[in-house]
Amino acid sequence: MLGGTYALLGIGLTLIFGIMRVVNFTHGELYAFGAYMMYMLVMLTGANFFVSLALAVVLGVALGAAVEFLLLRKLRGADIDTTMLVMIGAWIALQNAEQLTWSGVARSIDSPFPTSPLVIGSVSVAWGRVFVFCVATSLIAATYALINHTKLGKAMRATFQDRETAALMGIQIGSIHTATFALGSGLAAAGGALLGPVFVVYPTMGDLVNAKAFAIVILGGLGSIPGATIGGFILALSEELGAGYISSGYRDAMGFVLIILILIFKPTGLFAQKERVG
Repeated sequence: MLGGTYALLGIGLTLIFGIMRVVNFTHGELYAFGAYMMYMLVMLTGANFFVSLALAVVLGVALGAAVEFLLLRKLRGADIDTTMLVMIGAWIALQNAEQLTWSGVARSIDSPFPTSPLVIGSVSVAWGRVFVFCVATSLIAATYALINHTKLGKAMRATFQDRETAALMGIQIGSIHTATFALGSGLAAAGGALLGPVFVVYPTMGDLVNAKAFAIVILGGLGSIPGATIGGFILALSEELGAGYISSGYRDAMGFVLIILILIFKPTGLFAQKERVG
């Protein structure tokens, strides 16, 4: 379950960096935004759980498009330091907006799944976690299909390879940047919307997720979507093994220790390659 959602976060972040060369510090807050949209729709308006999940993703896409249009489009061509400072400011603003709107109290989201687990032999798995895994892997597959088998995906890959040549061939670079940031934001919001009902929702929940998303991208290799996918599952597996066999208090630390060890021997990440989108 965690591997699938981590992969969504990693894919979204690596798409934005690979195509736009933007270090997106708001990624964790878009994850939190998706979780809060689920809370609002399910708990406050009484909307259907599955409809709410789809709406939360759509709202995440819309927020991402707005951030790109209002902030990043005006900074196109600016140096990376300026862009990073603006994105850090946007991260802080979004987090404080969440805290102002929802307060600092943790919120829970009701789930429609039965309390009795799915039993397969000697293994028991909660139905909600099976659902999260299935939706996450479906979204990963859909993202791969979009990038590799659609006109938009072809334009995104061309922009990644050489944006000047892509522009000369008639590709609207501004539109591709907006679509890329919106897609990455939607994947982050999907991760939050899926995990919100499993855990709890609170304003700073995106901070650690932000760090993990960057770690996954670095682990898999900057710009590599397969690397981000596999890196997400590696990080989740190392966390769960560490929690199960060492201590739950070291759950988050184990993943980062593994990443440090891998990068000592392969600084470019596990799957870095010349063409890294697709």
